[in-house]
Amino acid sequence: MSLMKSERSDIYLFAIFALLISAVLMISAIALISNMRPQNVILSSPFDPGHTSELPRFSSDRDMIKAFMNASAGIYECEDSAWNSWLPLSPILSAGDASKGSEAIGRQSGDFSTTNVQVEGVDEADIIKTDGKYVYIIAKDKIIIALAYPGRNAEILSSTNIAGFRPSEMFIDDDRLLVFGSSSVNIPEPLDVKAEKIVAGCPYCWHIPAVTSVKLYDISDRKDPQILRTFEIEGSYLTSRKIGNDVYFVVNTYPRIWPLYEGVEADNIIPLCREGSESFKPVADATDICYIPPVEAASFITLASVSMTDEDKDITKETIAGSGQNVYASENNLYITQSDCYGYYRYSPDGKTGEETTVAKFSLDGGKIKFIGSGRVKGHILNQFSMDEYNGYFRIATTIGEVWNSKTPSTNNVYVLDGNMNVVGELEDLAPGEKIYSARFMGKRCYMVTFKKVDPLFVIDLSDPKDPDVLGKLKIPGYSDYLHPYDENHIIGIGKDTVDAGESETSGRGLDFAWYQGVKMAIFDVSDVEHPKEMYKVVIGDRGTDSPVLTDHKAFLFDREKNLLVLPITVAEIQGERTSLNQYGDYVFQGAYVYDVSIKNGFTLRGKVTHYDDDEVFKKSGYYFYGDRSISRSLYIKDVLYTMSSSILQLNDLDTLKEIKQLKLD
Repeated sequence: MSLMKSERSDIYLFAIFALLISAVLMISAIALISNMRPQNVILSSPFDPGHTSELPRFSSDRDMIKAFMNASAGIYECEDSAWNSWLPLSPILSAGDASKGSEAIGRQSGDFSTTNVQVEGVDEADIIKTDGKYVYIIAKDKIIIALAYPGRNAEILSSTNIAGFRPSEMFIDDDRLLVFGSSSVNIPEPLDVKAEKIVAGCPYCWHIPAVTSVKLYDISDRKDPQILRTFEIEGSYLTSRKIGNDVYFVVNTYPRIWPLYEGVEADNIIPLCREGSESFKPVADATDICYIPPVEAASFITLASVSMTDEDKDITKETIAGSGQNVYASENNLYITQSDCYGYYRYSPDGKTGEETTVAKFSLDGGKIKFIGSGRVKGHILNQFSMDEYNGYFRIATTIGEVWNSKTPSTNNVYVLDGNMNVVGELEDLAPGEKIYSARFMGKRCYMVTFKKVDPLFVIDLSDPKDPDVLGKLKIPGYSDYLHPYDENHIIGIGKDTVDAGESETSGRGLDFAWYQGVKMAIFDVSDVEHPKEMYKVVIGDRGTDSPVLTDHKAFLFDREKNLLVLPITVAEIQGERTSLNQYGDYVFQGAYVYDVSIKNGFTLRGKVTHYDDDEVFKKSGYYFYGDRSISRSLYIKDVLYTMSSSILQLNDLDTLKEIKQLKLD
């Protein structure tokens, strides 16, 4: 569960040693990549944002194999018997949506809370859901259904555990439950390499494939859920969205073998899928698979849809060559981004990084999926909130370059693309030397937080898509990792407080920076767009304090009408006098802070909820704390607050926070 305090000195030494080794390995890797960089990585001309109105398709099986071999050559270099490799970056797990300015700003349907999503009308899967009477939970590989309201009658109704299936998140729709997870499925080895000729110098590279499993349940009897449908596809689940009764999901697939062998066929690398107990078969023919030129990632993205109300409706699938990293969906369109995996090492003749992000756009209509076009912009994006759709335009915020690299210093940009994915407006070179920590598009504005030493909150005008402009900015200590609309003129920011490292630190390290401290919540007034201001702020704990909200917006519970804000948090506090600015506190609490929040009074702590019986567990912890009673989610039904950890669902009175009941999830 935790590290003992007596181990701290050993951990410090080990950590320092590990950092030194990591630094040496990274420097060696960079040097290696510099030597093996293929010639076509150099950009022959300045970057020119563009679009493709129609994705090309592979003309034949051999055309696909050749494209994948060329893509692999950009990552792998086979020379004599040596095989030097640098694996592409792992996909960035995130998701999101926003359309027609319909940002979710804390309105709840009925007298119960729903998952905190980016856009109204576009649901996002999560580990806990409620319909106002029942609560549905995924915990410790089990799907749990509980009668939740009235609180005094709360009880576990069913707990489903399927061998070989690990559920990750879900949707609900009346008497239907759709669960995403991974399956332990034996997919046959795709190629008998003993009978094939391996390209000289390259070893046989086959891996046990990841398999995404989608299970649709009939839960009309909550005590006895029944599986109606199972769909499995080779690859790793990235994210999903629910619009109406249809669920759209994205899967990344890396071929079971790298196509560096004579005799490899397209069917050996195309993702496999099956429904029910059928045999696995390729998700599509090679000639039905599109690609975003140039093919730089030897992998596949599959966008599919499944109906939650009609188990006989065909599952629609669209597969393209590429790697999905971030996803954004409005009620009508879905966008998948692919940032240049090798952007760090890709330079134009003037020495600047050629890092770019390609965005593929698909229309969504009652489960039907159609490719619309693709666009390309400079830099990479942070997460789903860096994207938005409004009045037919797509907006995206990016960072290019590296904060601490003087040769390729970071800058930040906002681009506007039209319905055909042409870049029609751009705002570049914002906050040089900083990077984006959070962004939120709200109608005709974009609010963006960058950071290196202080937190500039930019207010950006997008009323003219062809001429975006900075209206104003606010510089304050700290930064926000997550921005949430309170109303049209006020924003809640959740992040970290910071303190200037001081002249002795910055001069000694040759860097200009700040030390992050405790978790900070703030309310920003942006009614005067040229002079935004921080109205209220609360700092919780000292350095070491953390909240899942900083990396997962679904952990955030806010209801403006109830003046309610619930923040799951792990609190660290310095005992006694602070000895240095980068000193960590000792863990003293894990649970949820419950606030009354209003524009009139700011943040008022209503109380705290925890699943731990005493604080002994915190006293025994060291530099890392984790426990299966750590609260990660919260929701409410009428007058009851529900908090969830992986072991407990706890019910408290929403007003007094007096405990009503605990349900064990073990």
